[in-house]
Amino acid sequence: MNVSYRWLSEYIDLNGIEPQRLAELLTRGGIEIDAVQSRNQGVSKTVVGYVKHKEKHPDADKLNVCTVDAGLGEDLQIVCGAPNVAAGQKVPVALVGAKLPGDLSIKKTKLRGVESQGMICSARELGINDKLLPKELQEGILVLPADTPVGTDILEVLGLDDAVLELDLTPNRSDCLSLLGVAYEASALTGRPLTLPEPEKELYATADKTTDHVGVAVEARDLCSHYAARYIKGVKIGPSPLWLQNRLIAAGIRPISNVVDITNFVMLEYGQPLHAFDAAKVAGGRIGVRLAREGETLVTLDGQTRKLEPHMLLITDAEKPIALAGVMGGLNSEVSDDTVDIVLESARFDGGSVRKTSRQLGLRSEASARFEKEVDPSRVRGALDRAAALMARYAGGVVTEGVAEEIVSAPEPAVVEVALDRVNGLLGTSLSTLEVKTIFSRLQFPAAEVADGAWRVTVPTRRGDMRRDVDLIEEIARLHGYDEIPTTRIEGPTTTGALTKSQAIRRELRRLLAEAGLYEAVSYSVTSPANAALFPELSGGESVRPIPLAMPMSEERSVLRTSLLPNLAEAAVYNQARRTHDVALFEIAGVFHSEEAALTTLPHEKPRLAFLLTGNRRAAAWNRTAEPVDFFDAKGVLEAMFARLGLADSVTYEAAQPEGFHPGRTAALKLQSAQGGETIGYVGQLHPDLQREYGLGDTYVAELDLAPLYARADAQIAYRTLPRFPATERDLAVVVDAGTAGGDLVKAIRSAAGELLESARVFDVYTGERLGAGKKSVALALVYRHAERTLTDEEVAEAQQRAIQKLEQSFGAELRK
Repeated sequence: MNVSYRWLSEYIDLNGIEPQRLAELLTRGGIEIDAVQSRNQGVSKTVVGYVKHKEKHPDADKLNVCTVDAGLGEDLQIVCGAPNVAAGQKVPVALVGAKLPGDLSIKKTKLRGVESQGMICSARELGINDKLLPKELQEGILVLPADTPVGTDILEVLGLDDAVLELDLTPNRSDCLSLLGVAYEASALTGRPLTLPEPEKELYATADKTTDHVGVAVEARDLCSHYAARYIKGVKIGPSPLWLQNRLIAAGIRPISNVVDITNFVMLEYGQPLHAFDAAKVAGGRIGVRLAREGETLVTLDGQTRKLEPHMLLITDAEKPIALAGVMGGLNSEVSDDTVDIVLESARFDGGSVRKTSRQLGLRSEASARFEKEVDPSRVRGALDRAAALMARYAGGVVTEGVAEEIVSAPEPAVVEVALDRVNGLLGTSLSTLEVKTIFSRLQFPAAEVADGAWRVTVPTRRGDMRRDVDLIEEIARLHGYDEIPTTRIEGPTTTGALTKSQAIRRELRRLLAEAGLYEAVSYSVTSPANAALFPELSGGESVRPIPLAMPMSEERSVLRTSLLPNLAEAAVYNQARRTHDVALFEIAGVFHSEEAALTTLPHEKPRLAFLLTGNRRAAAWNRTAEPVDFFDAKGVLEAMFARLGLADSVTYEAAQPEGFHPGRTAALKLQSAQGGETIGYVGQLHPDLQREYGLGDTYVAELDLAPLYARADAQIAYRTLPRFPATERDLAVVVDAGTAGGDLVKAIRSAAGELLESARVFDVYTGERLGAGKKSVALALVYRHAERTLTDEEVAEAQQRAIQKLEQSFGAELRK
């Protein structure tokens, strides 16, 4: 928001407060000022001149010799090369000794033998951005209005003796998107009185009524709470007065015509966007506010054809759409040089609806920016009357009596109660009742005392950010001055910061996996529908549906991921394509599951850990061959993880054949509990077909849910003393059915051998004809130890015998001879 210092001074006396000082006051009060730019870029000794005569230069076809009255008592002879210079014009004249932007000094000189006593200037030579001027003034010299007094300082005429404050507003301060809002703020900060513009009370010079010419009907009542229109007859379209153009240019808006400029002027002044329709182009004299229909289009004022959607709010006449509500008008109702009668609109549209339409169409405007931030709803009529009065004065229009309007709901000011004790308690101050009441008075917030040191404050509708007592307390702090609030010690209980259990587990897992030689990957949370359909057991089963994005970047990134493995596989392909063949990656992130085809509730976000190994675990060297990764590398990573989390004895591995995995080299991870085993993930080789599809060699992967681990794991490391007494080792070889899992044998031995058994592991498996069909020999290494004494042979033999008996009873095992 750009604010002209001179314009602002029309509402509040800024005498003695320079622009830089005002910027400091506003910034200290919470309205940050990014910059203060002087409109005078170095112009001096330049005045308004009148071109009396123009003659061709005797020795130059493109030069003219002009006789100019600059109010000095004698005429000046000035040589000018601008093609648009002509006798009878009022123009800016830089006198001899003048300075212009770019450190240009004007001297008396001769051009092709003819003396020139100054320079007739263009807008650009005066440091004005000519892109903000009306199109007819952008080329050649700047031609001023015919009634501009000769000899007047050009700084005063063009409003260059001004400064522009660039406000960097936060979203809650939409009240300062208007000159009046900034004036209220400046008045509160300086304590000086405010003078508000008052439209003429007698607008009507005709017996006609607005409702005789235009009617209003609001269909979308939840998106438009107030729509008002005035009818103005007999306007004469032309340029705006120079003072009005100067105001718009200072704010960064290009003047167009008197009618359009007045709507922009009032929008900047009141913060209430307005729009003018050519009444002759409004079919049936009816204005409607409704939602767009399927297939409707509208050509907006920028000449673009906009395809409308049913959620977009429109302004229509009896036949067609004529504007996008709150965003931009339609070309089919544009005010042109032939316009005679005006329908002037002022309304309150829903900010969310305007924002959605503006964003979807990529169409941002000054109006939409204000509607999005919810402008003051009580200024609909005030801004309408102000603009109508200006059109009567500067466009020659006749304002018909009354307003055609429909009010769905009227705004009500918020009423908030606040107590002095709470103010001082939160701010750490010792403000008095009088000081707080004075601050409310400066803010122009009516406050009624309801008890000793407590007030019921009525907040004007222009301050929509004031809803609670803490909001008012913040206003008191701003007006009192943040630098006036005393420094006090922090009081209250303190809490030592720490990681949550899940955070600590994730951090430890990342450290452990990195130490195991894996690199962490961070992949997109979105993937393709084809990838989302892979690994259905990991994706939640057939009932889980991929969650599509409303506006995807591409088909490859159009749904939320249901598994981490597809993205890791793509990362492995990417690396191998760049000659990094040995890839070990892991990712800890969320996946998203939902059973709804169209979301009505938030999807389930599940924390997962996945890793991928492909290539070699150890590269070839002069004394060894390369060693490719295999299933047990992946299983070893998991075993190290579970051991670190204290779950080594709680997780078992069972053969499984989930889709997407190798049917003979995959295991389900089972987390054991009193209720049984819960599958928390899978580890194994990718299915050969999937490996070929990705172009990968043998690739081993794992993915598991972290939520069950968060619940069961011990994030703290449990330390124990080193053993003081020797262990006793026993080997055991049994013949069992070929389908018996080694893990089941170990589990049975642990349950039977008792607390003396320190460890049991399979170290050999043998199959052959000597054992018979369907049989295998499993050799196990058992370690026995007591923490406080040396075991006897009898104790070890007894435990060993119990283990053998358990195997015989449970699996029909036979000791191998």
